[in-house]
Amino acid sequence: MNHVNEDSPLRIGQTVPMFTARSTTGPFDLADYRGRWIMLFSHPADFTPVCTSEFVALAEAKEKFEALDCALVAVSIDSLYSHLAWIRMIYDMTGTKVDFPIVEDPTMEIARAYGMIGTNADDAGTVRSSYFIDPDGVLVASQTYPVTVGRSIPELLRLLSALQKVRDGDVFVPVDWQPGDPLLKIPAETAADIFAGEKSSDWFYSPVEDKR
Repeated sequence: MNHVNEDSPLRIGQTVPMFTARSTTGPFDLADYRGRWIMLFSHPADFTPVCTSEFVALAEAKEKFEALDCALVAVSIDSLYSHLAWIRMIYDMTGTKVDFPIVEDPTMEIARAYGMIGTNADDAGTVRSSYFIDPDGVLVASQTYPVTVGRSIPELLRLLSALQKVRDGDVFVPVDWQPGDPLLKIPAETAADIFAGEKSSDWFYSPVEDKR
Protein backbone atom coordinates (compact mmCIF):
# COMPACT_ATOMS: atom_id res chain seq x y z
CA MET A 1 0.00 0.00 0.00
CA ASN A 2 1.14 3.55 -0.75
CA HIS A 3 0.70 5.33 2.56
CA VAL A 4 -0.30 8.91 3.21
CA ASN A 5 0.57 10.72 6.42
CA GLU A 6 -1.41 8.80 9.03
CA ASP A 7 -1.33 11.76 11.41
CA SER A 8 -3.89 13.57 9.20
CA PRO A 9 -6.79 12.52 6.99
CA LEU A 10 -6.43 12.11 3.25
CA ARG A 11 -6.99 15.52 1.68
CA ILE A 12 -8.62 16.67 -1.54
CA GLY A 13 -6.02 16.89 -4.29
CA GLN A 14 -3.86 14.05 -2.97
CA THR A 15 -3.27 10.83 -4.87
CA VAL A 16 -5.06 8.09 -2.95
CA PRO A 17 -3.20 5.11 -1.49
CA MET A 18 -3.34 2.02 -3.68
CA PHE A 19 -4.14 -1.31 -2.03
CA THR A 20 -4.83 -4.95 -2.77
CA ALA A 21 -7.18 -7.09 -0.71
CA ARG A 22 -9.71 -9.89 -0.79
CA SER A 23 -13.21 -8.91 -1.83
CA THR A 24 -16.60 -10.44 -2.52
CA THR A 25 -15.83 -10.38 -6.26
CA GLY A 26 -12.39 -11.98 -5.90
CA PRO A 27 -8.87 -10.54 -5.50
CA PHE A 28 -9.10 -6.74 -5.61
CA ASP A 29 -6.48 -4.23 -6.77
CA LEU A 30 -7.47 -0.56 -6.72
CA ALA A 31 -4.85 0.16 -9.40
CA ASP A 32 -6.93 -1.85 -11.87
CA TYR A 33 -9.52 0.92 -11.77
CA ARG A 34 -7.16 3.70 -12.89
CA GLY A 35 -8.77 5.57 -15.78
CA ARG A 36 -12.27 5.35 -14.25
CA TRP A 37 -14.11 7.27 -11.60
CA ILE A 38 -14.40 5.42 -8.29
CA MET A 39 -16.59 5.91 -5.26
CA LEU A 40 -14.80 4.10 -2.45
CA PHE A 41 -17.06 3.97 0.58
CA SER A 42 -16.74 2.45 4.02
CA HIS A 43 -19.31 1.18 6.47
CA PRO A 44 -18.96 0.52 10.21
CA ALA A 45 -20.03 -3.13 10.17
CA ASP A 46 -21.95 -5.81 8.30
CA PHE A 47 -25.39 -6.88 9.61
CA THR A 48 -26.24 -3.38 10.86
CA PRO A 49 -29.51 -1.64 9.96
CA VAL A 50 -28.27 1.62 8.40
CA CYS A 51 -25.55 -0.12 6.41
CA THR A 52 -28.03 -2.70 5.13
CA SER A 53 -30.36 0.05 3.91
CA GLU A 54 -27.46 1.78 2.17
CA PHE A 55 -26.20 -1.33 0.40
CA VAL A 56 -29.65 -2.20 -0.92
CA ALA A 57 -30.03 1.34 -2.28
CA LEU A 58 -26.52 1.44 -3.75
CA ALA A 59 -26.93 -1.93 -5.42
CA GLU A 60 -30.20 -0.75 -6.96
CA ALA A 61 -28.49 2.49 -8.12
CA LYS A 62 -25.40 0.74 -9.52
CA GLU A 63 -26.45 1.25 -13.14
CA LYS A 64 -26.78 5.00 -12.54
CA PHE A 65 -23.20 5.13 -11.27
CA GLU A 66 -22.01 2.98 -14.17
CA ALA A 67 -23.72 5.37 -16.60
CA LEU A 68 -21.35 8.01 -15.21
CA ASP A 69 -18.40 5.59 -15.62
CA CYS A 70 -18.06 5.29 -11.86
CA ALA A 71 -17.24 2.02 -10.09
CA LEU A 72 -18.60 1.33 -6.61
CA VAL A 73 -16.14 -0.19 -4.14
CA ALA A 74 -17.04 -0.84 -0.50
CA VAL A 75 -14.72 -1.54 2.42
CA SER A 76 -15.14 -2.48 6.08
CA ILE A 77 -13.13 -4.20 8.78
CA ASP A 78 -15.35 -7.29 8.63
CA SER A 79 -13.94 -10.49 7.16
CA LEU A 80 -14.63 -11.67 3.63
CA TYR A 81 -16.84 -14.46 4.99
CA SER A 82 -18.90 -11.96 6.96
CA HIS A 83 -19.35 -9.88 3.80
CA LEU A 84 -20.46 -12.94 1.84
CA ALA A 85 -22.94 -14.04 4.50
CA TRP A 86 -24.33 -10.52 4.76
CA ILE A 87 -24.95 -10.00 1.04
CA ARG A 88 -26.64 -13.41 0.86
CA MET A 89 -28.93 -12.36 3.71
CA ILE A 90 -29.61 -9.06 1.94
CA TYR A 91 -30.60 -11.03 -1.16
CA ASP A 92 -32.89 -13.32 0.86
CA MET A 93 -34.47 -10.29 2.58
CA THR A 94 -34.91 -7.97 -0.40
CA GLY A 95 -34.17 -9.84 -3.63
CA THR A 96 -31.35 -7.37 -4.33
CA LYS A 97 -27.93 -8.70 -5.33
CA VAL A 98 -24.97 -6.67 -4.09
CA ASP A 99 -22.52 -7.43 -6.88
CA PHE A 100 -19.99 -4.60 -6.52
CA PRO A 101 -16.81 -5.53 -4.59
CA ILE A 102 -16.84 -5.34 -0.81
CA VAL A 103 -13.25 -5.34 0.45
CA GLU A 104 -12.18 -6.77 3.79
CA ASP A 105 -9.94 -4.64 6.02
CA PRO A 106 -9.54 -6.66 9.25
CA THR A 107 -6.29 -4.91 10.27
CA MET A 108 -7.82 -1.46 9.58
CA GLU A 109 -4.81 -0.67 7.40
CA ILE A 110 -6.95 0.78 4.62
CA ALA A 111 -9.10 2.75 7.07
CA ARG A 112 -6.00 4.28 8.66
CA ALA A 113 -4.29 5.05 5.34
CA TYR A 114 -7.36 6.93 4.16
CA GLY A 115 -7.74 8.77 7.46
CA MET A 116 -11.12 7.21 8.24
CA ILE A 117 -9.95 6.53 11.79
CA GLY A 118 -7.09 7.72 13.96
CA THR A 119 -3.84 5.80 14.20
CA ASN A 120 -4.66 4.71 17.77
CA ALA A 121 -8.30 3.71 17.19
CA ASP A 122 -9.26 0.28 18.53
CA ASP A 123 -12.23 -0.19 16.23
CA ALA A 124 -13.91 1.32 13.16
CA GLY A 125 -17.29 1.91 14.76
CA THR A 126 -17.46 5.50 13.54
CA VAL A 127 -16.42 4.86 9.94
CA ARG A 128 -18.98 5.83 7.28
CA SER A 129 -16.97 7.73 4.69
CA SER A 130 -17.24 8.19 0.92
CA TYR A 131 -14.25 9.03 -1.30
CA PHE A 132 -14.64 10.22 -4.87
CA ILE A 133 -11.53 9.37 -6.86
CA ASP A 134 -10.99 10.72 -10.38
CA PRO A 135 -9.53 8.73 -13.30
CA ASP A 136 -6.02 9.90 -12.36
CA GLY A 137 -6.32 8.39 -8.88
CA VAL A 138 -6.74 11.77 -7.15
CA LEU A 139 -9.21 12.41 -4.32
CA VAL A 140 -11.61 15.13 -5.49
CA ALA A 141 -14.28 14.99 -2.75
CA SER A 142 -15.11 13.13 0.45
CA GLN A 143 -17.98 12.83 2.92
CA THR A 144 -18.17 11.40 6.43
CA TYR A 145 -21.34 10.49 8.32
CA PRO A 146 -21.87 9.15 11.83
CA VAL A 147 -22.86 5.54 12.43
CA THR A 148 -26.46 6.62 13.07
CA VAL A 149 -27.14 8.41 9.76
CA GLY A 150 -27.28 6.94 6.26
CA ARG A 151 -26.01 8.57 3.09
CA SER A 152 -28.24 10.08 0.39
CA ILE A 153 -27.90 8.22 -2.92
CA PRO A 154 -29.34 11.12 -4.97
CA GLU A 155 -26.76 13.45 -3.39
CA LEU A 156 -23.92 11.02 -4.12
CA LEU A 157 -24.99 10.92 -7.78
CA ARG A 158 -25.43 14.70 -7.90
CA LEU A 159 -21.97 15.25 -6.42
CA LEU A 160 -20.41 12.79 -8.86
CA SER A 161 -22.05 14.56 -11.82
CA ALA A 162 -20.89 17.94 -10.50
CA LEU A 163 -17.31 16.73 -10.07
CA GLN A 164 -17.27 15.51 -13.65
CA LYS A 165 -18.60 18.87 -14.89
CA VAL A 166 -15.81 20.85 -13.23
CA ARG A 167 -12.94 18.46 -14.02
CA ASP A 168 -11.83 20.37 -17.13
CA GLY A 169 -11.49 23.56 -15.06
CA ASP A 170 -13.69 25.76 -17.27
CA VAL A 171 -16.84 26.02 -15.12
CA PHE A 172 -18.02 26.00 -11.52
CA VAL A 173 -21.14 24.32 -10.09
CA PRO A 174 -23.50 26.60 -8.12
CA VAL A 175 -25.56 25.88 -5.03
CA ASP A 176 -28.28 23.21 -5.30
CA TRP A 177 -27.20 22.42 -8.88
CA GLN A 178 -28.86 19.48 -10.60
CA PRO A 179 -27.74 17.91 -13.90
CA GLY A 180 -28.95 20.11 -16.75
CA ASP A 181 -29.08 23.30 -14.66
CA PRO A 182 -26.92 26.32 -15.61
CA LEU A 183 -23.29 26.34 -14.52
CA LEU A 184 -21.05 29.31 -13.66
CA LYS A 185 -18.20 30.77 -15.68
CA ILE A 186 -14.75 30.84 -14.12
CA PRO A 187 -14.14 34.42 -12.85
CA ALA A 188 -12.13 36.72 -15.09
CA GLU A 189 -8.60 37.63 -14.04
CA THR A 190 -7.73 40.64 -16.20
CA ALA A 191 -8.93 44.24 -16.32
CA ALA A 192 -9.82 43.83 -19.99
CA ASP A 193 -12.19 41.00 -19.17
CA ILE A 194 -13.74 42.92 -16.29
CA PHE A 195 -14.57 45.94 -18.45
CA ALA A 196 -15.82 43.78 -21.34
CA GLY A 197 -18.92 42.62 -19.48
CA GLU A 198 -22.28 44.29 -19.82
CA LYS A 199 -22.80 44.34 -16.06
CA SER A 200 -20.31 45.04 -13.32
CA SER A 201 -20.92 41.58 -11.87
CA ASP A 202 -20.36 39.63 -15.10
CA TRP A 203 -16.65 39.10 -14.47
CA PHE A 204 -17.20 37.05 -11.31
CA TYR A 205 -20.81 35.81 -11.53
CA SER A 206 -22.07 34.69 -14.92
CA PRO A 207 -24.36 31.65 -15.35
CA VAL A 208 -23.84 29.62 -18.52
CA GLU A 209 -25.87 26.89 -20.15
CA ASP A 210 -24.77 23.32 -19.50
CA LYS A 211 -24.05 22.10 -23.02
CA ARG A 212 -22.24 18.89 -22.12
